[in-house]
Amino acid sequence: MLEQRIQQHFIDSADLKYQAAQVLSHPIAAAVQAVLACVTSGGKVLACGNGASAAEAQQFAAFCVAGFERERPELAAVALTSDGTMLTAVSAGASDATQQFARQVRALGQAGDVLLLLSVSGNDANLLAATEAAHERDMTVVALTGRTGGKLAALLRETDVLISVPHDRAARVREVHALVLHCLSDGVDAQLLGEQETPL
Repeated sequence: MLEQRIQQHFIDSADLKYQAAQVLSHPIAAAVQAVLACVTSGGKVLACGNGASAAEAQQFAAFCVAGFERERPELAAVALTSDGTMLTAVSAGASDATQQFARQVRALGQAGDVLLLLSVSGNDANLLAATEAAHERDMTVVALTGRTGGKLAALLRETDVLISVPHDRAARVREVHALVLHCLSDGVDAQLLGEQETPL
């Protein structure tokens, strides 16, 4: 029974990725263009999320700075989830804890930068506040969510990008988010360096 359960996880994940490929390819391509326009004009990507999504935000920032699968010049990116001192200082202070990312966006963000958000529900109060702060700074928002995008989808502007994984289960959504970040990283590299097959 356990092995069947494990196999079902693989089957469900593969099915969702296959079904989502056509739906998500257009918004992922738009996100590639947004990140590319940002980094080639001297801007930076600020990435954030909560829980497991925080780790994915850090991984994407690492792909930008350290490279994905090919050698290339560093791209400016910062994971707003990485600084424990900053996060706990905001949470412990008198200010509203939902502002933990928004304060960093207002401090670090500039017009032309990109804010990359990861949220399964799209309803995280601190990510909604970060979106509003990014709009104050005239930044583009790229939001990776599940389901219909939640409250976050309603906040996005026409110039923002919503990549909403059509599934309700958090594990499945995060699996696709990981693939989306790989596609985003590869897409930026392909646009900067040209297309080529990458050896294993």
